[in-house]
Amino acid sequence: MARYIITYDLRKPGRNYDELYKRIKSYRSWAHITESSWAVATTQTSGQVRDHLKGAMDRNDKLLVGILGTSAWFGLPEKIGQWLKDNA
Repeated sequence: MARYIITYDLRKPGRNYDELYKRIKSYRSWAHITESSWAVATTQTSGQVRDHLKGAMDRNDKLLVGILGTSAWFGLPEKIGQWLKDNA
């Protein structure tokens, strides 16, 4: 199973994040790391994750889906740190 970091910028003022969050949370395992970054564990490729998420985005939004590897962090809630440890 692959672990991906997802980061994005929704550029439209007053943008509704509900559909994007719904799509991210559809993955079996996920963590909301910071305001605009998440991590997911899935059998999909990074391109498949991108394609799934971009359906909830506008043409001028930005999205990156990358492999999550060895990580170090500061200031994250314990629950998020545990997810990262468990899914390293």
